[in-house]
Amino acid sequence: MARSEQELNSKNAAAVTMLKRAVELELESQYQPALVCYQEGIDLLIQVLKGIKDDTKKRNLKKNISDYLNRAENIKKYLDQVKEDGKHHKQIKIEENATGFSYESLFQEYLNETVTEVWIEDAYIRQTHQLYNFLRFCELIIKRSCNIKTIHLLTSLDNGNVKIEQINALEQIKGSLRNHGVLLELEYSSSIHDREIRLNNGWIIKIGRGLDYFKHPKGKFSLGYCDFDLRPCHETTVDIFHTNHTKKI
Repeated sequence: MARSEQELNSKNAAAVTMLKRAVELELESQYQPALVCYQEGIDLLIQVLKGIKDDTKKRNLKKNISDYLNRAENIKKYLDQVKEDGKHHKQIKIEENATGFSYESLFQEYLNETVTEVWIEDAYIRQTHQLYNFLRFCELIIKRSCNIKTIHLLTSLDNGNVKIEQINALEQIKGSLRNHGVLLELEYSSSIHDREIRLNNGWIIKIGRGLDYFKHPKGKFSLGYCDFDLRPCHETTVDIFHTNHTKKI
């Protein structure tokens, strides 16, 4: 058997295996992995098609490819509709001491030109490092959401001198945001307990530890002090989902 024919047979066998798995996953309602398997299997069949000379075989294979393309397209439409209907849910589990989870890495895909208003509910925007966390998140919003107009923060007040420093720091952030044409609305509550971020484009981000999931750096000149993708994290869970009816905090 010629080498080219062997390669075609090998690719065809791989395609059959991949597409069989795609059908099984689809029947199990595992649509996202099924779509991936369909796409890979179809790609293999297209490669096989290019090497076939017999017209009848070509015609039959084209029909098979067309059928699988239709199934893949139907799954894609379904997944897009699920996302549009607000049923999308993504969970990210951050392990203890894990790195690579800066605000930008986690949230930049949800912060785009459609975002004009953001609500942040986090009881612990009080200590200096927590205030810097909030400032970093505001910087990300400014960079990614070119049409942002208002940021709402609901947090709790600290006690004593720390309370004064907290208020002063938040007022400085408010003034800095104003220079970028963004209004920061501050609200304080002694009974706040939820930690979440809501975007007016429908995305909701819930973080078990709020914005304060980074560990303290070992020193001012250690990796991760400036780049939070290199900063070790505390263990926490991030849930990101979409709703067509975002409620204000």
